[in-house]
This record gives sequence, C-alpha cells and structure tokens, in this order.
Amino acid sequence: MGRILAIDYGKKRVGLAVTDPLHITANALETISTECIFDYLKQYLAREDVEKFVIGLPTQMNGKPSESMQYIQAFVDKLGKLFPKQEIIFVDERFSSSLAQKTILEAGVKKKARQNKALVDKVAATIILQSYLSSL
Repeated sequence: MGRILAIDYGKKRVGLAVTDPLHITANALETISTECIFDYLKQYLAREDVEKFVIGLPTQMNGKPSESMQYIQAFVDKLGKLFPKQEIIFVDERFSSSLAQKTILEAGVKKKARQNKALVDKVAATIILQSYLSSL
C-alpha cells in the first residue's frame, strides 16, 4: 500500500503532507516554492511509493470553486501528465488555512514562528489530508 500525498497548492508556496504506508496518520511533510514543486515530487516519488494525491479544492462559501481554481487546475493537469499512475482526488479546503493558524496557536508555537507562512501551508496540507482520511 502506497502513501497518500496531500497538496495545498498556492501561487508562491505548496504545502505538503503525507500518510504513513498504512494510511493511519497524516503528517506535515514540507513546504516547497511553487516553481520547484514538480522537481520535488519527482524526487519524492522516486524514493517513496505514493498511490494517490489529495489536492485542496478552493471553494467559496456558496460551494462554487474560487478564482484560484484556474491555476490549481493547470497544476493538476500537469501533475496528472507527469504521474499518470497516481489517482488525483479533490478535497474541500475551506477554512484549512484558518484552522492551521488556530492549530499552530493552540500548539503554543511562539509568535515569530506563527508568522512563518510555510508552516501554515504544510499544516493546512495536513488538515486537508486528515479530512480526507476521516471521510473514508
């Protein structure tokens, strides 16, 4: 059984989270600059068995996709071409960033570290992945 890799895609940074091989836990992995994400994924998938990607789907309060879906769809199209063996699943990511900030605050992380947007991105990816796992 391969891992599940969650992706919180943004214009500047991409937050990543991954399951253990048994799909029991969701763990923050990394935050990568958007321009380097495909190189990172190629290297990661060369050493780890990943069976599917879970992509955060930016949704408005009315349930419709947000404006950022345009660039996320382009990313997903390229992801599917580069990694055709991995299934791609969308998960509603509404509130994932605010939940990530709240989680970081409740964990007692110091103010300077809480301002690190890369930390928020990978925690948001972890929340997206945990949401997916909970839905199974």
